[in-house]
Amino acid sequence: MKGDILIIDDNHRKAATQVVKFILDEIKNSENKYVITVAGESGAGKSEIAASIAEKLKEHNIKSFVFGQDDYFVYPPKTNARQREKDISWVGIQEVHLDLLDQNLEAVLKGFTSLTKPLVDFDADKIGEEVVNLKDYKALIAEGTYTTSLKNVNCKVFIDRNKMDTIESRKKRAREKQDEFLDQILTIEHEIISKHKTLADIVISKEFEARKVK
Repeated sequence: MKGDILIIDDNHRKAATQVVKFILDEIKNSENKYVITVAGESGAGKSEIAASIAEKLKEHNIKSFVFGQDDYFVYPPKTNARQREKDISWVGIQEVHLDLLDQNLEAVLKGFTSLTKPLVDFDADKIGEEVVNLKDYKALIAEGTYTTSLKNVNCKVFIDRNKMDTIESRKKRAREKQDEFLDQILTIEHEIISKHKTLADIVISKEFEARKVK
């Protein structure tokens, strides 16, 4: 997403290093591209850990492309926020074209090297398109709240941090007003996302320690 700002710290890098240690051999031995998802609640550090995984893989000469779930929202960010205010039941998986993200991943796994994907411009509150060439990329990383639900995936990473654990990171990001309405949104998201933990292959704790569960 254009306009997104990542605040990466040592915790994100530590978790990414541990994740890569678990899956490095699998990626190297994979005959096809290798797909990783990084999911969790708002402010959990999904984008930062995904970027850190990509950086760590680069140290092993493995190129990674990061798909951000934010690019696949039905409405651009500010419009989506207004839609939530009109109808809080809009909050949930239906906000995102996860089917399109899955189709994009499937196309690449089937051998397509060029892909046209959506691209959100946060400041302009618009959804455009971009063409990406993924020929030389070995790993694909899809990060976002609901990405554990994706089908075309080799490894699912889940960040086990709830709204109480992410207060400081959400304040630093300063995307949303920290008020009672946001708390309602985070509670709804928690009810959905907490169930996805059991689907994960690797879980990252609130202390940013990664453990393999499958």
